Amino acid sequence: MIIKKLITPLVVLSFLSNTTHAQRLSKGYEKKIDSIIQTEFGNKNEPGGVFLISQNGKNLYRKAFGKANLELSIDMTPDNVFQIGSMTKQFTAIAILMLEQQGKLNVDDPVSQYIKDYPNGDKITIHQLLTHTSGIKDFTKMKSISSIAQKEMKPEEMVNFFKNEPVDFAPGEKFDYNNSGYIVLGYIIELVSRTSYEDFIKKNIFEKAGMTHSYYASDRKVIPKRAYGYHKKEQEFVNKTVISFTVPFSSGSLMSSADDMLKWQQALSQNLLLNSKETQKAFQKYKLNNGEEFTYGYGWHLKAINGISDREHGGSIFGFKSMAVYVPAEDVYVIGLSNCDCHSPTEVTKNIAKATLHEMKTSSK
Repeated sequence: MIIKKLITPLVVLSFLSNTTHAQRLSKGYEKKIDSIIQTEFGNKNEPGGVFLISQNGKNLYRKAFGKANLELSIDMTPDNVFQIGSMTKQFTAIAILMLEQQGKLNVDDPVSQYIKDYPNGDKITIHQLLTHTSGIKDFTKMKSISSIAQKEMKPEEMVNFFKNEPVDFAPGEKFDYNNSGYIVLGYIIELVSRTSYEDFIKKNIFEKAGMTHSYYASDRKVIPKRAYGYHKKEQEFVNKTVISFTVPFSSGSLMSSADDMLKWQQALSQNLLLNSKETQKAFQKYKLNNGEEFTYGYGWHLKAINGISDREHGGSIFGFKSMAVYVPAEDVYVIGLSNCDCHSPTEVTKNIAKATLHEMKTSSK
């Protein structure tokens, strides 16, 4: 059953103050998007989410659903800050390319050039870590992960946790999504930049892009406008499982808001962080050893919606899920952020992107 949503004055204002792009869309567009979101986020008394649609950097739609905090019965707002999980990998990948542009590393370098004692490190490249083709063991699939989940781990300790595990396949043999590879990349960023991953991302990306509501995650720091994370257990909600963010580290420990994530997309599109040649490395498809092409660049899945090429990635971490889709041909960005891992924005966000592209096609006729 669709439950009538709460619309704050801020949300209404944000929709009514759209650009000419939004004004060209039909009157039924907003209701269409509402109905797509409410299939998963329809209950205003449950944890909810924030959804933003933009074209050319201007908002077409920006709304919040459900509660940001159940215990205090605080409604979600479009400004809330969420943990973004594996969307962190985008930032790690771009940080690597920034260091390459500065001449401090090369994506074709072997891991052993930076981590001397890494097993078979002379056969695994930074490129293979970026593209999930390294074959190293994904630490999230190790049974012993529970033994460190709440420990403060240094990047080197995280790498040591999985580096001696048997490999799943030879480097470059296949694509298999892998969190460990992005842990190694974060460690390399620290070794090469001689600063912490947190500080590197903050100074070189968040500050340059104007992302003032983005952070390395913490349960102890006071995070303005934080949305609290939840699990659903049988018929009730419980607070998210507590973990040490030094464990997911550079594979999944960042926080952001929908507005800041739009700034991130704009910074990439405008070559604010990297030159166009270097940026393009993140958004091209690569091949396996056998010549077979796969649909992942550096930190983004490269797929298509309604036959139009897109860049997309989601994230999942205790209490939170995220998903974003960018369609370069239309400069359309859609992001969904959820504060319960029981409510996934993945298909919702994809369906919003499909509906938006269809609307643009029909309204332009």
